[in-house]
Amino acid sequence: MQAARQIRLMSMSRTLVRSHVHVQKHFLTASTSRAQSGSVASTGAAASQTPPPPSQGRWRYFLQTLGRVTLVTVVGASATFYYIAHKEKNPGPQLPFDPSKKTLVILGSGWGATSLLKGLDTSDYNTIVVSPKNFFLFTPLLPSVAVGTLNARSILQPTRYLTRHKQRQVLVIEAEAKEVDPINKTVTLSDDSEIRGQISSTTIPYDYLVYAVGAETQTFGIPGVKEHACFMKELHDAEKMQGRFLDCVESAAFPGQSDEEKDRLLHMVVVGGGPTGIELSGELRDFLEEDLKSWYPELASRIRITLVEALPSVLPSFSKELIAYTERTFKESDIDILTKTMVRKVNEKSVVLKGPDGVEREVPCGMVVWAAGNTSRQITRDLMAKLPEDQANKRGITVDDHLRMKGSRDIFAIGDCTASSYAPTAQVASQQGSYLSRVFKLLAKKDQLEADLSHAETSEEAEKLKKQVDKVKLKPFHYSHQGSLAYIGSDKAIADLPIFGREWTSGGVATFMFWRSAYLSTLFSLRNRSLVAGDWIRVKLWGRDVSRE
Repeated sequence: MQAARQIRLMSMSRTLVRSHVHVQKHFLTASTSRAQSGSVASTGAAASQTPPPPSQGRWRYFLQTLGRVTLVTVVGASATFYYIAHKEKNPGPQLPFDPSKKTLVILGSGWGATSLLKGLDTSDYNTIVVSPKNFFLFTPLLPSVAVGTLNARSILQPTRYLTRHKQRQVLVIEAEAKEVDPINKTVTLSDDSEIRGQISSTTIPYDYLVYAVGAETQTFGIPGVKEHACFMKELHDAEKMQGRFLDCVESAAFPGQSDEEKDRLLHMVVVGGGPTGIELSGELRDFLEEDLKSWYPELASRIRITLVEALPSVLPSFSKELIAYTERTFKESDIDILTKTMVRKVNEKSVVLKGPDGVEREVPCGMVVWAAGNTSRQITRDLMAKLPEDQANKRGITVDDHLRMKGSRDIFAIGDCTASSYAPTAQVASQQGSYLSRVFKLLAKKDQLEADLSHAETSEEAEKLKKQVDKVKLKPFHYSHQGSLAYIGSDKAIADLPIFGREWTSGGVATFMFWRSAYLSTLFSLRNRSLVAGDWIRVKLWGRDVSRE
């Protein structure tokens, strides 16, 4: 009985073992199947996620990097632009006038005076600016205003935009200086505007005077120039010329006008072969080609431009290669150049010219633009007459190496009102103004040391201060020529630049782009740069305006 029970137990054990082995085999089989199916799925997923070729990855990385750099650049430039514009628009508080400081009076608001104001440390002086214009005019772009390429306001920089950002208050007086008294050190000025208050004339004292009143247009006593010609020196001259030019065109378009009268009205004569006359002729040619041919097709072929120059060639300050290039460009643009030709008289409807053959002939024209030479203003001649022993040069005020007016230690003269060895250009006046800003910094230091010296309590202290005073020396003014630029029309310009001690000349479209970038960088504020660039874009897209008031 017991033996039978053991046999049954052994039989059950073998059955359980076989069952366990079968389960293990089934489990291993299922696991293997799942592993194989997972491996196949993984292989399929890996195959579906195969990385792109290396070239596509590099191109995508380049585009992503370029996008990020562009975004950062645009955002950074916009933020910088907004910050500078906001800062220029919202000047901060300033120090008030200090009775202990000396008074510096600046007459004028041109290149020399504005460059001086830009670099002047007003904390050293009580500064007063007196000028009949309360703005600075960027004169090199004046011909562009005359034909509507630029808006008049785009090249104006209000003087208060500059003075309100100085450390100490600067008093700006819009008035005409009538008299300078070098003996009593006073300036008499008058408000000559249409609207005047109860007080329109006064006299102010000065400790230092910067005389920068500029010059007026030289007519050489030729009859009819003042009465019938348009000048090209001030803003109202450019606006007057623009109106008169369009008036000639509209008058020529009047019904029934004879061919002879149309030719007269549409003949423009520019007198003066310097940069102003050349640029004005080029701008007139652009106006004709780019705009007038579209809006006045029946008249455009009749418009003529003649440039008159008394010297043997135009642009005498440029190289011979650039002069020849300019003459070729003008010839291609149908601009007539008459050299060795003098103007004898300007009539209402004609100009009398004397050619190199000595024969005078009357040339019918609709408009004469005078851009030939400068002469001293009446106030300058009156000031020179008060110091006859030291001021005998009829061309203007004689100055020493430190730009100090000879005969007066407290008057400095800069710009076109002086009779120096330098050409009467904006570049010269600008460098003279910058030089004087450094001079006045040294003078303020010297004045302070002399004041301390007068209150020295011991001989040792006085000796020390005296040595410091002797060390303050003014270096003479030296002009550094940065080159000459001129626009000659047809999107071409010429450049005569000193590079590494040699003269580098260039002309063409690339030089025209350089000319524009150079003038943009020379403008005194971001506001003017933005306005001028905007005007250039406007003209390129929609052309110049042919309407007039």
